Amino acid sequence: MFGSAKIKKKISSSQVIILGFTGVILLGAFLLMLPFSSREGRVTSFFDALFTATSAVCVTGLVVRDTATYWSVFGQAIILLLIQIGGMGVITVAASFSMFSGKKISLMQRSTMQEAISAPTLNGIVRLTGFIIKGTLLIELVGALAMVPVFYQDFGSRGIWMAFFHSISAFCNAGFDLMGTPGGEFASLTRYNVQPLINVVVMLLIIIGGIGFLTWEDICTNKLRFRKYRMQTKVILSTTALLLIVPWLFYFFIEFSDQSMKERVFHSLFQTVTPRTAGFNTVDLTTLSDPGQWITLFLMLIGGCPGSTAGGMKTTTLAVLLCSAVATFRQKEDTQMFGRRIDISAVRNAATILMMYLTLFFFGALVISTVEGLPMFSCLFETASAVGTVGLSLGLTPSLGAVSRIILILLMFFGRVGGLTLIFAAFSGVKKTPSRLPQEKITVG
Repeated sequence: MFGSAKIKKKISSSQVIILGFTGVILLGAFLLMLPFSSREGRVTSFFDALFTATSAVCVTGLVVRDTATYWSVFGQAIILLLIQIGGMGVITVAASFSMFSGKKISLMQRSTMQEAISAPTLNGIVRLTGFIIKGTLLIELVGALAMVPVFYQDFGSRGIWMAFFHSISAFCNAGFDLMGTPGGEFASLTRYNVQPLINVVVMLLIIIGGIGFLTWEDICTNKLRFRKYRMQTKVILSTTALLLIVPWLFYFFIEFSDQSMKERVFHSLFQTVTPRTAGFNTVDLTTLSDPGQWITLFLMLIGGCPGSTAGGMKTTTLAVLLCSAVATFRQKEDTQMFGRRIDISAVRNAATILMMYLTLFFFGALVISTVEGLPMFSCLFETASAVGTVGLSLGLTPSLGAVSRIILILLMFFGRVGGLTLIFAAFSGVKKTPSRLPQEKITVG
């Protein structure tokens, strides 16, 4: 008993999160390997099952097997369950069972829940978790019901299942789809590229899921009184608006300028929203111009917001780095946002996250390009999609070899769990020393 208690004490919140995601991925891979998970009733290879399970739990959307044509209804249900767990967070789902069973949640569990959803304090963490669970299920239900008429008209009774699948996949920013034939394998939502209802509902689900659970809670509490929002909420909403408006202007006036007005409106809007880490596409990404693909790649790396269903570096990371640069240009000592001073540790964390993402994104692509003999940009696009947990692809992923797939698996895991979580887990046992080395200046820039 004492031995197990000591082991539990040594496991940090970061390590619990990593072990939770790893366990769910391995269990999902095992279930997807079973014969009745595939349409043809055959055993799926471990690497294909592991890749799919990782992509689902990490809400990425990169696939090596077309979800609609390869997996059976059972397999699709397993993928959807993994998406739901990954979107809400393994710890949040686990905590929900304790809450609904009436069990008391310990301080250690509360601390893990706080880290999992990026909550600022432990205060009210159980109530917030309950809010997240109820809000998630309600929004996904509303989204599914809104899409049922269109899918039912096109696919009959199967359209009901498709509506719920795509609603959960969109809200969780996963990007898995059940289009398949007649749209062809890996067709995503290209069949509905100008269908108003599907476009609007999917985009709204992506944005709502991507702005974060804490942002919802703040908006629900303070309604439309922007001044009363927490600084983080203001930063998230402002940065999200900026990242929606600026790319949209490029796509509308330049990228899709030769299309009809209806196509320009829907294609430009959807192409602005989906890289923030949803993974659906309504246009063939290989037809985009080089600037269009680079903008998509940039948006994929940024991703969504903290404590959301989205991955990527996060909008707050970008905002902190930009405001830090502004403070440097203006020769101000402190980074400021919305009348508040940003702690120096947040600036350091943002810079660290940027370096980690860029390093993994670049070297992952370098290895894949070398091993597969593929163009560097195409590989950069795939690794940005993986580490940003987006799922958009230029069509390379299904044809990649084992080494390249392992790299994408690791990048998806890193992108969903988070770089700082992995680092904190690795160095959780390192003791801090109060002593400091002598200071000396160094010239940079």
